Amino acid sequence: MIAAARQRGRYSNRDALLILLAYRYGLRASELAGSGKNTRPLRWDQIDFKANTLHVNRLKNGSPSTHPIRGPEIRLLRAWQREQAELPKQAGNYVFTNERGGPMTRINAHHIVSGAAKAAGIEFPVHAHMLRHATGFYLANAGQDTRAIQLYLGHKNIQHTVRYTELSPQRFKDFWKD
Repeated sequence: MIAAARQRGRYSNRDALLILLAYRYGLRASELAGSGKNTRPLRWDQIDFKANTLHVNRLKNGSPSTHPIRGPEIRLLRAWQREQAELPKQAGNYVFTNERGGPMTRINAHHIVSGAAKAAGIEFPVHAHMLRHATGFYLANAGQDTRAIQLYLGHKNIQHTVRYTELSPQRFKDFWKD
């Protein structure tokens, strides 16, 4: 989907970045973009390029956390930051902005994700929140501890995290050593 996003539209770096951050950090559409009462659009001051960290303010009473950011994210963040600085009317506060310089809406984020999925040849409807779930399942299948996944995704209640580990075949991998 990221590769497909890079081939689409004039804001291809922004769109690829949105998908990458949503997947790598399990971000909700309203934590990336959004204008409204129940949103916390990602701002540039949440990214520390010197320490290579991303501070995430979670919604739904989630626990805020700080995550390390890696090379692919840093490169796309820098590329989009340069492009964004050249656009007219950019306020500079929000990472994901519309053409008027305000925060992109969460509906726009959903359209970006679904459009990239179609362009990537995915034949079923894809929405932005699926990337958050994909993060949870990926981490569970990679053998990450349930508590660590809980903290990573910002879940206050571990019952919201357990759904990812229930289906993981890796869960029983080391039960017996013959």
